[in-house]
Amino acid sequence: MIEVSQLTKTYGAITALDAVEFKVERGDIVGLLGPNGAGKTTLIKIMTGYLHPDAGTVRIGDIDVMDDPLTVQTRIGYLPENAPLYPELTVQGYLLLMADLHRMERNRHVDAVLEAAEATGLTDRLTQKIGTLSKGYRQRVGIAQAIMHKPDLLIFDEPSVGLDPTQIIEIRSLIRSLAEHSTIIFSTHILAEVEALCDRVLILLNGKLRSNARLDELQGATDVVLVLDRDESDLKPILARHPAIGEVHRLPGANGQARYRITADDAQEVSPLVYQTAAKAGWAVRELYCETASLESTFNDLALRN
Repeated sequence: MIEVSQLTKTYGAITALDAVEFKVERGDIVGLLGPNGAGKTTLIKIMTGYLHPDAGTVRIGDIDVMDDPLTVQTRIGYLPENAPLYPELTVQGYLLLMADLHRMERNRHVDAVLEAAEATGLTDRLTQKIGTLSKGYRQRVGIAQAIMHKPDLLIFDEPSVGLDPTQIIEIRSLIRSLAEHSTIIFSTHILAEVEALCDRVLILLNGKLRSNARLDELQGATDVVLVLDRDESDLKPILARHPAIGEVHRLPGANGQARYRITADDAQEVSPLVYQTAAKAGWAVRELYCETASLESTFNDLALRN
């Protein structure tokens, strides 16, 4: 459904996107996760044809976004972070206007409005002015305009920003229901949002794509955590000699202790090897245990290395 290749965008001396590459399969719900300023909105604007990159390509289906942005936009439902709403219009009036802008056939306008309103829980708000709606209902209006032309792909930028807990739950439920008919990619800086909704997560840090994994694979991985009395400068090169051991990452430690996360295909099998290596090297081991990775631990590890 989406293929992004070597996407790069700079603003003067600032690199917003640095050779970003990934694919999204049809029917997936994908979370684009990263802190504010990571490059999420820039990536979304390029994917939707509203911004040109300095280098790289984006393909939606069989269409290159840079070559034919207008055709791509007919296949996308897009909700920017601040939905382009007109407070003086009624919900019905606004959606009819959007149907016209989507260039839908005139005889389909009313049905499209009613279907979008029903899908987003707005049926009893159609005659209400948008300016009188709560933040949660205004967000629903934004989603309604994004889905009314039945796009293959929905792209949402921070869809739950500014909502209260009840509204967040409602919007998440709505997004989950929309995934029955569309591929969805949405940006967020909230870990719980990705865990609650997504099949796959893309982690973007300082313009670089640092992780692209299915959530069940990411959360099912188990690492070895090693805690020493002090930092050992030769630890990484010594552990790197063992082919069963993957990457070694330094974690924050307390009371002068040094903590390391060690990745491996089989953490249970590698733990004795790590202990034997530590004993042979004379490292003072405080703790050695296996820990199931979570999205939070993965994100924190990547942020520390960034």
